[in-house]
Amino acid sequence: MSLSKALKRFAGAFAGLLAVCAAAAGAQMMAPDALVKDVTLEVVGIVAKDRDIQSGNTQKVIDLVQDKVLPHFNFTDMTALAVGQNWPKASAEQKQRLTAEFRTLLVRTYASALAAYRDQRFEFVPLHASPTDTDVTVRVKVLQSGAQPVTIDYAMEKMPGGWQVYDVVVGGVSLVSNYRTEFANEVRDGGIDGLIRRLRAKNARLAQQTPAGTGSK
Repeated sequence: MSLSKALKRFAGAFAGLLAVCAAAAGAQMMAPDALVKDVTLEVVGIVAKDRDIQSGNTQKVIDLVQDKVLPHFNFTDMTALAVGQNWPKASAEQKQRLTAEFRTLLVRTYASALAAYRDQRFEFVPLHASPTDTDVTVRVKVLQSGAQPVTIDYAMEKMPGGWQVYDVVVGGVSLVSNYRTEFANEVRDGGIDGLIRRLRAKNARLAQQTPAGTGSK
């Protein structure tokens, strides 16, 4: 299974994890595996019952992700990991533009995954970690009738405001590593500015493909 296909079918759990982090901010910090379980079940439950989302209103999901995810997600670190060895070559302005475009790309990717959610079930693997650990991997199995389970690993780091995801591995394929190869090729061919242009163009195409849905007003 390709990373793109896997993300579209199964990354709803990841987006769900992030979508309710705002509610946890300021409260007692939850264990990362408990956070994954509680938030995933809550968000996919909401998505499954929302008529606008079920009718194709992807913009409504994008708005939800933007409101709930962005304040609690370290896009700068994730972008730096994806750009890899070329990150130090970028100027401060280029880093800011890269992060903004990559953030937009991921928001649309996970919004599409949430909009496509259809009755998948989740098995949450218990996390065996020390209370002093600041970097853990939380594993979830996505169960579907008539198909093999797909494992989603969430690489999470403990930050002052709570646990944050900085990579997601779907079926053994790392999102960050996958983009690192693509980004390296873009930088080789067109430099940092060339990568920014390609990301901007990709986001523009995705924006044109995003249906407003019949339920938006």
